[in-house]
Amino acid sequence: MAATPSTPLLKDELDIVIPTIRNLDFLEMWRPFFQPYHLIIVQDGDPAKVIKVPEGFDYELYNRNDVNRILGAKASCISFKDSACRCFGYMVSKKKYIYTIDDDCFVAKDPSGKDINALEQHIKNLLSPSTPFFFNTLYDPYRDGADFVRGYPFSLREGAPTAVSHGLWLNIPDYDAPTQLVKPLERNNRYVDAVLTIPKGTLFPMCGMNLAFDRELIGPAMYFGLMGDGQPIGRYDDMWAGWCTKVITDHLSLGIKTGLPYIWHSKASDPFVNLKKEYNGIFWQEELIPFFQSVTLSKEATTVQKCYLELAKQVKAKLGKVDGYFNKLADAMVTWIEAWDELNPPKGAITAVNGPGPVVKSK
Repeated sequence: MAATPSTPLLKDELDIVIPTIRNLDFLEMWRPFFQPYHLIIVQDGDPAKVIKVPEGFDYELYNRNDVNRILGAKASCISFKDSACRCFGYMVSKKKYIYTIDDDCFVAKDPSGKDINALEQHIKNLLSPSTPFFFNTLYDPYRDGADFVRGYPFSLREGAPTAVSHGLWLNIPDYDAPTQLVKPLERNNRYVDAVLTIPKGTLFPMCGMNLAFDRELIGPAMYFGLMGDGQPIGRYDDMWAGWCTKVITDHLSLGIKTGLPYIWHSKASDPFVNLKKEYNGIFWQEELIPFFQSVTLSKEATTVQKCYLELAKQVKAKLGKVDGYFNKLADAMVTWIEAWDELNPPKGAITAVNGPGPVVKSK
Protein backbone atom coordinates (compact mmCIF):
# COMPACT_ATOMS: atom_id res chain seq x y z
CA MET A 1 0.00 0.00 0.00
CA ALA A 2 1.43 3.37 -1.03
CA ALA A 3 2.10 5.89 1.69
CA THR A 4 -0.20 8.91 1.74
CA PRO A 5 1.83 11.99 0.80
CA SER A 6 2.05 14.41 3.72
CA THR A 7 0.90 18.01 3.30
CA PRO A 8 3.90 20.35 2.98
CA LEU A 9 4.55 22.47 6.08
CA LEU A 10 2.79 25.86 6.04
CA LYS A 11 1.54 25.26 2.50
CA ASP A 12 -1.08 28.01 2.73
CA GLU A 13 0.87 30.30 5.06
CA LEU A 14 4.09 30.94 3.13
CA ASP A 15 5.05 32.79 -0.06
CA ILE A 16 8.32 32.31 -1.94
CA VAL A 17 9.67 35.63 -3.23
CA ILE A 18 12.13 35.60 -6.16
CA PRO A 19 13.70 38.70 -7.76
CA THR A 20 14.85 38.11 -11.34
CA ILE A 21 15.82 39.52 -14.72
CA ARG A 22 15.79 36.17 -16.55
CA ASN A 23 13.72 33.06 -17.27
CA LEU A 24 13.24 30.96 -14.15
CA ASP A 25 14.50 27.62 -15.43
CA PHE A 26 16.18 27.07 -12.05
CA LEU A 27 12.73 26.32 -10.60
CA GLU A 28 12.75 22.90 -12.30
CA MET A 29 15.37 21.75 -9.81
CA TRP A 30 13.31 23.11 -6.91
CA ARG A 31 9.99 21.69 -8.19
CA PRO A 32 9.73 18.85 -5.60
CA PHE A 33 10.07 21.40 -2.80
CA PHE A 34 8.52 24.61 -4.17
CA GLN A 35 5.62 23.48 -6.35
CA PRO A 36 3.08 23.24 -3.48
CA TYR A 37 3.71 26.87 -2.54
CA HIS A 38 2.69 30.22 -3.99
CA LEU A 39 5.47 32.23 -5.69
CA ILE A 40 5.78 36.00 -5.91
CA ILE A 41 8.19 36.91 -8.73
CA VAL A 42 9.51 40.47 -8.81
CA GLN A 43 10.85 41.23 -12.28
CA ASP A 44 13.66 43.77 -12.30
CA GLY A 45 14.81 45.79 -15.30
CA ASP A 46 12.85 46.22 -18.53
CA PRO A 47 9.14 45.54 -17.85
CA ALA A 48 8.59 44.77 -21.54
CA LYS A 49 10.78 41.68 -21.31
CA VAL A 50 8.81 38.44 -20.98
CA ILE A 51 9.97 36.23 -18.11
CA LYS A 52 9.23 32.54 -18.63
CA VAL A 53 8.20 30.45 -15.65
CA PRO A 54 8.06 26.64 -15.88
CA GLU A 55 4.57 25.19 -16.07
CA GLY A 56 2.84 23.92 -12.98
CA PHE A 57 3.82 26.67 -10.55
CA ASP A 58 1.27 28.92 -8.84
CA TYR A 59 2.66 32.44 -9.11
CA GLU A 60 2.17 36.16 -9.38
CA LEU A 61 4.64 38.22 -11.42
CA TYR A 62 5.15 41.94 -10.84
CA ASN A 63 7.28 44.23 -13.00
CA ARG A 64 8.19 47.90 -12.58
CA ASN A 65 4.94 49.03 -14.18
CA ASP A 66 3.03 47.09 -11.53
CA VAL A 67 5.13 48.58 -8.74
CA ASN A 68 4.35 52.08 -10.05
CA ARG A 69 0.65 51.28 -10.48
CA ILE A 70 0.24 49.78 -7.02
CA LEU A 71 2.34 52.22 -5.01
CA GLY A 72 1.93 55.41 -7.04
CA ALA A 73 4.29 58.14 -5.77
CA LYS A 74 5.49 55.80 -3.02
CA ALA A 75 7.08 53.53 -5.66
CA SER A 76 10.17 55.70 -5.25
CA CYS A 77 11.12 53.60 -2.20
CA ILE A 78 11.53 50.43 -4.31
CA SER A 79 14.95 50.00 -5.92
CA PHE A 80 15.32 49.54 -9.69
CA LYS A 81 17.97 47.44 -11.45
CA ASP A 82 18.93 45.79 -8.19
CA SER A 83 17.77 42.65 -6.39
CA ALA A 84 16.66 44.96 -3.55
CA CYS A 85 13.39 45.13 -5.50
CA ARG A 86 12.52 41.79 -3.87
CA CYS A 87 11.15 43.59 -0.81
CA PHE A 88 8.17 44.71 -2.92
CA GLY A 89 7.16 41.04 -2.84
CA TYR A 90 7.26 41.08 0.97
CA MET A 91 4.92 44.05 0.95
CA VAL A 92 2.26 42.61 -1.38
CA SER A 93 2.28 39.13 0.17
CA LYS A 94 -0.67 38.24 2.37
CA LYS A 95 0.99 35.24 4.03
CA LYS A 96 2.48 34.92 7.51
CA TYR A 97 5.86 33.64 6.31
CA ILE A 98 8.26 34.56 3.49
CA TYR A 99 11.10 32.59 1.94
CA THR A 100 13.28 34.45 -0.53
CA ILE A 101 15.89 32.92 -2.83
CA ASP A 102 18.03 34.10 -5.75
CA ASP A 103 17.70 32.54 -9.20
CA ASP A 104 21.32 31.32 -9.19
CA CYS A 105 20.77 29.22 -6.07
CA PHE A 106 20.32 25.50 -6.68
CA VAL A 107 19.47 22.51 -4.51
CA ALA A 108 22.46 21.48 -2.39
CA LYS A 109 23.25 17.98 -1.13
CA ASP A 110 24.02 16.99 2.43
CA PRO A 111 27.14 14.88 3.21
CA SER A 112 25.18 11.68 2.54
CA GLY A 113 24.33 12.87 -1.00
CA LYS A 114 20.66 13.57 -0.25
CA ASP A 115 19.00 16.68 -1.71
CA ILE A 116 18.48 19.34 0.96
CA ASN A 117 14.94 20.68 1.30
CA ALA A 118 16.03 24.19 2.31
CA LEU A 119 12.49 25.45 2.72
CA GLU A 120 11.56 22.69 5.16
CA GLN A 121 14.59 23.46 7.37
CA HIS A 122 13.81 27.19 7.35
CA ILE A 123 10.27 26.42 8.48
CA LYS A 124 11.58 24.24 11.30
CA ASN A 125 13.88 27.08 12.36
CA LEU A 126 11.02 29.60 12.35
CA LEU A 127 8.57 27.35 14.19
CA SER A 128 10.93 26.64 17.09
CA PRO A 129 12.12 29.28 19.59
CA SER A 130 15.44 31.14 19.58
CA THR A 131 17.83 31.73 22.49
CA PRO A 132 19.07 35.35 22.08
CA PHE A 133 19.52 36.10 25.78
CA PHE A 134 21.93 33.32 26.77
CA PHE A 135 24.18 31.32 24.46
CA ASN A 136 23.71 27.54 24.38
CA THR A 137 27.06 25.88 23.59
CA LEU A 138 25.32 22.82 22.10
CA TYR A 139 23.83 25.05 19.38
CA ASP A 140 20.06 24.95 18.89
CA PRO A 141 18.63 23.19 21.97
CA TYR A 142 15.27 22.62 20.25
CA ARG A 143 16.65 20.32 17.54
CA ASP A 144 16.34 16.55 17.86
CA GLY A 145 19.26 15.12 19.78
CA ALA A 146 20.17 18.40 21.50
CA ASP A 147 19.11 20.21 24.67
CA PHE A 148 20.13 22.97 27.05
CA VAL A 149 23.52 22.33 28.59
CA ARG A 150 24.31 22.32 32.31
CA GLY A 151 24.32 25.87 33.66
CA TYR A 152 21.70 27.20 31.25
CA PRO A 153 19.14 29.19 33.30
CA PHE A 154 15.80 27.40 33.53
CA SER A 155 14.01 30.75 33.47
CA LEU A 156 15.27 31.31 29.89
CA ARG A 157 14.57 27.87 28.45
CA GLU A 158 11.26 28.86 26.88
CA GLY A 159 13.31 30.99 24.49
CA ALA A 160 11.97 33.79 22.29
CA PRO A 161 9.87 33.72 19.11
CA THR A 162 12.03 33.29 16.00
CA ALA A 163 11.59 36.13 13.52
CA VAL A 164 14.31 35.28 10.97
CA SER A 165 16.01 32.14 9.65
CA HIS A 166 19.25 32.95 7.82
CA GLY A 167 20.53 30.12 5.62
CA LEU A 168 24.00 29.58 4.16
CA TRP A 169 25.59 28.50 0.87
CA LEU A 170 27.84 25.79 -0.47
CA ASN A 171 30.15 26.37 -3.45
CA ILE A 172 30.39 30.16 -4.08
CA PRO A 173 30.64 31.98 -0.73
CA ASP A 174 28.97 35.36 -0.20
CA TYR A 175 32.16 37.44 -0.28
CA ASP A 176 32.64 41.14 -0.91
CA ALA A 177 34.55 42.30 -3.99
CA PRO A 178 38.01 42.72 -2.37
CA THR A 179 37.83 39.19 -0.93
CA GLN A 180 36.62 37.84 -4.29
CA LEU A 181 39.62 39.44 -5.99
CA VAL A 182 42.08 38.01 -3.47
CA LYS A 183 40.49 34.53 -3.41
CA PRO A 184 38.94 34.01 -6.87
CA LEU A 185 39.03 30.20 -6.66
CA GLU A 186 37.86 29.77 -3.07
CA ARG A 187 34.79 27.58 -2.61
CA ASN A 188 32.87 26.67 0.51
CA ASN A 189 32.77 22.88 0.72
CA ARG A 190 32.23 22.65 4.48
CA TYR A 191 28.80 21.45 5.53
CA VAL A 192 28.35 22.35 9.20
CA ASP A 193 25.31 20.66 10.71
CA ALA A 194 24.39 23.45 13.10
CA VAL A 195 21.84 26.18 13.75
CA LEU A 196 22.75 29.05 16.08
CA THR A 197 20.82 31.94 17.56
CA ILE A 198 22.66 35.22 17.05
CA PRO A 199 23.03 36.71 20.56
CA LYS A 200 21.24 39.88 21.59
CA GLY A 201 23.45 42.91 21.00
CA THR A 202 25.42 41.26 18.21
CA LEU A 203 25.08 42.47 14.61
CA PHE A 204 25.59 40.15 11.63
CA PRO A 205 25.87 40.41 7.83
CA MET A 206 22.52 39.19 6.51
CA CYS A 207 22.51 37.64 3.04
CA GLY A 208 19.19 37.79 1.20
CA MET A 209 19.67 34.87 -1.20
CA ASN A 210 18.56 32.08 1.19
CA LEU A 211 16.43 33.75 3.82
CA ALA A 212 13.12 33.16 5.57
CA PHE A 213 11.22 35.27 8.06
CA ASP A 214 7.96 35.64 9.93
CA ARG A 215 6.28 38.47 8.07
CA GLU A 216 3.84 39.18 10.91
CA LEU A 217 6.62 39.44 13.49
CA ILE A 218 9.22 41.46 11.54
CA GLY A 219 8.01 42.12 7.95
CA PRO A 220 8.00 45.95 8.00
CA ALA A 221 11.70 45.97 9.00
CA MET A 222 12.69 43.92 5.94
CA TYR A 223 13.21 46.94 3.72
CA PHE A 224 16.14 46.43 1.37
CA GLY A 225 16.83 50.13 0.99
CA LEU A 226 17.65 52.31 -2.01
CA MET A 227 20.17 50.51 -4.21
CA GLY A 228 21.03 50.14 -7.87
CA ASP A 229 19.90 52.56 -10.58
CA GLY A 230 20.53 56.18 -9.62
CA GLN A 231 22.01 55.32 -6.21
CA PRO A 232 25.65 55.61 -5.07
CA ILE A 233 25.72 52.12 -3.58
CA GLY A 234 24.72 48.52 -4.31
CA ARG A 235 25.05 45.06 -2.75
CA TYR A 236 24.26 46.45 0.69
CA ASP A 237 20.50 45.97 0.41
CA ASP A 238 20.33 42.82 2.52
CA MET A 239 23.04 44.15 4.87
CA TRP A 240 20.97 47.26 5.58
CA ALA A 241 17.84 45.20 6.17
CA GLY A 242 19.79 42.87 8.45
CA TRP A 243 21.22 45.64 10.61
CA CYS A 244 17.83 47.34 10.98
CA THR A 245 16.11 44.03 11.65
CA LYS A 246 18.64 42.95 14.28
CA VAL A 247 18.29 46.20 16.24
CA ILE A 248 14.51 45.84 16.16
CA THR A 249 14.40 42.13 17.05
CA ASP A 250 16.70 42.84 19.99
CA HIS A 251 14.40 45.64 21.15
CA LEU A 252 11.24 43.51 20.78
CA SER A 253 12.83 40.37 22.33
CA LEU A 254 12.67 38.29 19.15
CA GLY A 255 15.29 35.88 17.82
CA ILE A 256 17.31 35.36 14.63
CA LYS A 257 18.85 31.99 13.70
CA THR A 258 21.69 31.31 11.27
CA GLY A 259 23.22 28.12 9.88
CA LEU A 260 21.20 25.36 8.22
CA PRO A 261 19.84 25.14 5.57
CA TYR A 262 22.40 25.25 2.79
CA ILE A 263 21.73 25.99 -0.86
CA TRP A 264 24.21 25.56 -3.75
CA HIS A 265 25.27 29.00 -4.95
CA SER A 266 26.05 28.29 -8.59
CA LYS A 267 27.94 31.27 -9.95
CA ALA A 268 30.19 34.07 -8.75
CA SER A 269 29.30 37.60 -9.78
CA ASP A 270 31.94 39.80 -11.42
CA PRO A 271 34.22 41.18 -8.68
CA PHE A 272 35.06 44.32 -10.68
CA VAL A 273 31.37 45.14 -11.18
CA ASN A 274 30.80 44.36 -7.50
CA LEU A 275 33.63 46.67 -6.45
CA LYS A 276 31.99 49.59 -8.25
CA LYS A 277 28.73 48.86 -6.45
CA GLU A 278 30.30 48.30 -3.04
CA TYR A 279 32.96 51.01 -3.13
CA ASN A 280 31.12 53.59 -1.03
CA GLY A 281 29.64 50.97 1.25
CA ILE A 282 33.05 49.58 2.16
CA PHE A 283 33.97 52.99 3.57
CA TRP A 284 30.55 53.89 4.95
CA GLN A 285 30.08 50.64 6.86
CA GLU A 286 32.89 51.68 9.22
CA GLU A 287 30.50 54.42 10.38
CA LEU A 288 27.29 52.43 9.94
CA ILE A 289 28.27 49.58 12.24
CA PRO A 290 29.05 51.81 15.27
CA PHE A 291 25.75 53.60 14.60
CA PHE A 292 23.74 50.37 14.72
CA GLN A 293 25.75 49.11 17.71
CA SER A 294 24.87 52.19 19.74
CA VAL A 295 21.38 53.04 18.51
CA THR A 296 18.56 52.80 21.07
CA LEU A 297 14.80 52.67 20.65
CA SER A 298 12.27 54.12 23.10
CA LYS A 299 9.80 52.30 25.35
CA GLU A 300 7.06 53.74 23.14
CA ALA A 301 8.42 51.77 20.17
CA THR A 302 6.21 48.73 20.75
CA THR A 303 5.62 47.72 17.12
CA VAL A 304 7.97 47.06 14.23
CA GLN A 305 6.61 50.12 12.42
CA LYS A 306 7.21 52.42 15.40
CA CYS A 307 10.72 51.00 15.82
CA TYR A 308 11.47 51.50 12.14
CA LEU A 309 10.26 55.10 12.09
CA GLU A 310 12.39 55.89 15.14
CA LEU A 311 15.34 54.28 13.37
CA ALA A 312 14.70 56.35 10.22
CA LYS A 313 14.76 59.53 12.29
CA GLN A 314 18.11 58.60 13.81
CA VAL A 315 19.53 57.58 10.41
CA LYS A 316 18.76 61.09 9.14
CA ALA A 317 20.13 62.81 12.25
CA LYS A 318 23.37 60.83 12.55
CA LEU A 319 24.19 59.20 9.22
CA GLY A 320 23.10 62.18 7.12
CA LYS A 321 26.44 63.70 8.16
CA VAL A 322 28.29 60.76 6.57
CA ASP A 323 26.69 61.34 3.17
CA GLY A 324 23.57 63.02 1.82
CA TYR A 325 22.46 59.63 0.51
CA PHE A 326 21.39 58.70 4.03
CA ASN A 327 18.93 61.61 4.18
CA LYS A 328 17.31 60.21 1.04
CA LEU A 329 17.40 56.68 2.49
CA ALA A 330 15.80 57.84 5.75
CA ASP A 331 12.95 59.46 3.78
CA ALA A 332 12.54 56.24 1.78
CA MET A 333 12.35 54.25 5.04
CA VAL A 334 9.39 56.39 6.11
CA THR A 335 7.77 56.03 2.66
CA TRP A 336 8.24 52.25 2.86
CA ILE A 337 6.36 52.07 6.17
CA GLU A 338 3.55 54.25 4.81
CA ALA A 339 3.25 52.00 1.75
CA TRP A 340 3.41 48.85 3.91
CA ASP A 341 0.58 50.10 6.12
CA GLU A 342 -1.54 51.03 3.10
CA LEU A 343 -1.22 47.53 1.63
CA ASN A 344 -1.37 45.80 5.00
CA PRO A 345 -3.99 47.59 7.08
CA PRO A 346 -4.75 46.35 10.59
CA LYS A 347 -7.23 43.49 10.56
CA GLY A 348 -10.76 44.84 10.35
CA ALA A 349 -9.74 48.13 8.70
CA ILE A 350 -11.03 49.04 5.24
CA THR A 351 -8.65 50.53 2.72
CA ALA A 352 -8.55 51.34 -0.99
CA VAL A 353 -5.34 50.84 -2.96
CA ASN A 354 -4.46 50.41 -6.62
CA GLY A 355 -4.02 46.67 -6.53
CA PRO A 356 -2.16 44.53 -5.93
CA GLY A 357 -3.45 42.56 -8.90
CA PRO A 358 -0.77 40.42 -10.50
CA VAL A 359 0.13 40.63 -14.15
CA VAL A 360 0.53 36.88 -14.44
CA LYS A 361 -1.01 34.15 -12.39
CA SER A 362 -0.69 30.54 -13.39
CA LYS A 363 -1.25 27.10 -11.97
